[in-house]
This record gives sequence, C-alpha cells and structure tokens, in this order.
Amino acid sequence: MALETLNGVKKIGGFDVIRKVPEGMSWEEFDEYRKEVPIFITEHLNMISFKIQDGPIKEVGINGCQLDALIDTARIMLQKLNEKFPCEENEKVIAHLEFSLYYLDRRKKDREKRNVEGTSAK
Repeated sequence: MALETLNGVKKIGGFDVIRKVPEGMSWEEFDEYRKEVPIFITEHLNMISFKIQDGPIKEVGINGCQLDALIDTARIMLQKLNEKFPCEENEKVIAHLEFSLYYLDRRKKDREKRNVEGTSAK
C-alpha cells in the first residue's frame, strides 16, 4: 500500500521517477539497470531504489540523487497515507520532514551564495 502512494508521481527532487517491470530480467541485469537510474520503482516487487550522488556535482557531474530526494519521497508517501489514515503523529512527522527539506535548501542556498555548492569546499 505504501508504494501505491507514489502512483502518478513523475518527478522527485528534480529526477524522473522511472517505473519498469523487469519481467524476465535476472537480478544481475536488474541491479545493473538500477545503477543508471536515480529513482526506480518496481511495483510488482514492491520496491523503490535510489542511486545516491557520488561526489560533488561540479567535480564529477550528476550521477545520482541527493538526500533531499529520499526525504521528499518519504514526505510524499506519508502525506498520501495520511489522507487515507489521518492522525496527529503523521502530521507531525510530515512537518518535520518539511522542516528538514527547508534546512537542506537553506544550506544549499548558502553554499551557492559562497560559490562552493557542488564542490568539496566548505
């Protein structure tokens, strides 16, 4: 049920959400395919995978998603679940996830202002 909350979601964190049913694909082929896809959902396996950015973008290019995409995915899923099964605890978790996203964005903007975003510089 939780994965169903992402039905219709096309992008998360600026990345396309890829859905493909790899029928007839071996686990080795499936793992190789996932290495190239930042956010990959396989409904029939009830699985979502994230390829995480490896290294600073300005130094190595975009090769995966950032932590904010994982947090945003959790937020989207919980919001949709909370629409069906609302409770105070869900709302508090959603608020804290949004708070986390706010501070990650604030950090990014600060790094952009200092011209160090996407690099190893502090």
